[in-house]
Amino acid sequence: MFQIKVKTLTRQIIELAEELGLNAVLEYRTPDSTRIDVAILDGEEKVLAIELEASFKWFPQRVLYDVVKAHRAGFPELWVITPFRASPGWVLKYAEEVGLVLRIMGEEKVLSELRTSLPSGT
Repeated sequence: MFQIKVKTLTRQIIELAEELGLNAVLEYRTPDSTRIDVAILDGEEKVLAIELEASFKWFPQRVLYDVVKAHRAGFPELWVITPFRASPGWVLKYAEEVGLVLRIMGEEKVLSELRTSLPSGT
């Protein structure tokens, strides 16, 4: 069975964001009362939404929901962290159509990608 270490990974993401001078908000509440697992902010600027999806059940629908939440909250980019290699199909195209950068990756890539992708905070 594939699993991701959600609590450990969340803690590491928050610590790394803070090292980079950014603010990482756990369970970020959106204006329409949904929640994003981790939101990376540079001051008031929304930089990145991160969702950790540990369940394969309804995977395309979960990713679609994540895309809708991140887009409606005004994030330019969403990373879905999952141990699964399945593609959510048309959801990738939908994210592109609404102007949201969507990346799906395993937990082994997250921290190195954050180090190279995130801007340093102001």
